[in-house]
Amino acid sequence: MSSHLHLPEPTAEIIAVQDDLVTLSPLGDHPLIKNEVVYIIPHGPEREGKPREYLKAEVLRVRGKSAEAQVFESTAGVRIGDQVIQSGDMLSVALGPGLLSTVFDGLQNPLAEIAADHGFFLPRGVLTNPLDTTRKWAFQPVRKSGDMVQAGDVIGTVPEGRFEHKIMVPFSLNGAWTVERIREGTFTIEDVVATLSDGQGKTRDLTLVQNWPVRRPIPDRLVSSGRAERLYPSEPLITTMRLIDTFFPIARGGMGCIPGPFGAGKTVLQSLISRFSAVNIVIVVACGERAGEVVETITEFPHQSDPSGGGTLMDRTVIICNTSSMPVAAREASIYTGITLGEYYRQMGFDVLLIADSTSRWAQAMRETSGRLEEIPGEEAFPAYLDSSIKGIYERAGVIRTGDGKIGSLTMIGTVSPAGGNFEEPVTQSTLGTVKTFLGLSAERAYKRFYPAVDPLLSWSRYHKQLATWYETNLGSDWVAQVEEMIDLLRRGDEVNRMMQVTGEEGISIEDFIVQQKALFLDMVYLQQDAFDDVDASAPLPRQQETFGIVYRVAKHAFDFPEKDEARRFFTELTSLFKNLNYSAEGSKDRDELKGRIEALIRHAPSRYGEEAAE
Repeated sequence: MSSHLHLPEPTAEIIAVQDDLVTLSPLGDHPLIKNEVVYIIPHGPEREGKPREYLKAEVLRVRGKSAEAQVFESTAGVRIGDQVIQSGDMLSVALGPGLLSTVFDGLQNPLAEIAADHGFFLPRGVLTNPLDTTRKWAFQPVRKSGDMVQAGDVIGTVPEGRFEHKIMVPFSLNGAWTVERIREGTFTIEDVVATLSDGQGKTRDLTLVQNWPVRRPIPDRLVSSGRAERLYPSEPLITTMRLIDTFFPIARGGMGCIPGPFGAGKTVLQSLISRFSAVNIVIVVACGERAGEVVETITEFPHQSDPSGGGTLMDRTVIICNTSSMPVAAREASIYTGITLGEYYRQMGFDVLLIADSTSRWAQAMRETSGRLEEIPGEEAFPAYLDSSIKGIYERAGVIRTGDGKIGSLTMIGTVSPAGGNFEEPVTQSTLGTVKTFLGLSAERAYKRFYPAVDPLLSWSRYHKQLATWYETNLGSDWVAQVEEMIDLLRRGDEVNRMMQVTGEEGISIEDFIVQQKALFLDMVYLQQDAFDDVDASAPLPRQQETFGIVYRVAKHAFDFPEKDEARRFFTELTSLFKNLNYSAEGSKDRDELKGRIEALIRHAPSRYGEEAAE
């Protein structure tokens, strides 16, 4: 891999330094531009054998001729008079084959390659190419000379693992272009594979890679030019998590958030979603200093088989994480980098899942930078534009029909880490005002070992009506109504449970006690799911449908127990059988036997009218 990038001569200098915020002034007629990437060259004698340092920074604000820039690395040793190189480019990512199975930092530096060259303590100011410039790819053109193309059109493909990676006309090109020549063969990402002409003497050479500014959504330009179409999410993202798929669905191409206090199980839950969800590509963005969780993902994914196909989980995954040597401000860049990569694969027609952990730390980085810029603060000192920034990120999710007729989706799920589990703090509230599925984790449920510790009385999904047609077509016309009945049963059971805490069991009727036992049964056998059991960790939709049908019958059954102890014994035995049913493999003899025992237990239980009609 190439170690250094070619940069122009310095055109600006440092006139002030404040932590990782520096003030720049141009040396000549080279105006500084907002969001432009610049490189600071720290002054001083270079150590023997040490390469020159180039500290990457982004211009945040321009005031007259001077500008303030955020440095993405430590500014130790940076002083007034240090020279600055203007790149002329916005903060961008390289889009091309070789992204999958790679671990990047928030600025798309490949961490494994840097570690191989410099050791595991990453040096400051090292510039690298994000993608391997020596690896060769087999390019198969799908266009020929004389074809007319526009931005986003596919000109050829290369195999990237088991995926067909589409090479597209750069998204930045305007108007129609003619293919002058196109080659078939094996090339590096820097080799020219095609040449385009605009008919007015202007030509453009195309390689296997293109750059795109991370703060600008990829599809917007293509949609406006008619080369793609944004669609309304109409199908659920099947996660194989019963609680999510049945009670709080997330649309494929939709938005969801998982807030919760420390120790409530966010990491395990997001790991299960990324492993078992019905998607092609997974992008994990660790935009906070979550070293333990990131290391676990990096070490486990290469050794875990991919449930959706051959190979390992890492074969379809991109991991973006910040390192301990990067300042807090670099967290902001990581989430933009991740979502731009997600948009790129969506543009190929893939279903992409992006998990951001945790957006709270991303917001804290914005708060710190905003404070150094002396901007007027909002609630809890967060910037006044916090709400719009969060909306701007999540709204980049969605479903599109690409120029070649493929349907691609980008689903975003962000975890939030509110201090003390306070869901009223600004980041959580701004997120809840944006997303359409809220999976609120509860420390109380985690303490009881009720995993996933999502509180069903606190959580919600606004996708029920939006996805109703899909559920009616695939799971039956009564599915949505039955789910709503079960949510209502959980609420009634919670009310009875609160009464029992005040009056004891003696203070409630046998009817109320049965309601409480039914709600507890639903919670124990359907909402809870064992992440460490080979069978129960993932419940495909047909299995969920079968299980829910039995649970629904129990919930609607008109039991007539003479005493509370008898009701308790019944539901304890039924719960035990049902948990074993959840652990039994599909089609196994044990599963058939357990279903028979459950049916017999329900059939012989005391009942007033058999089974009630739906209320």
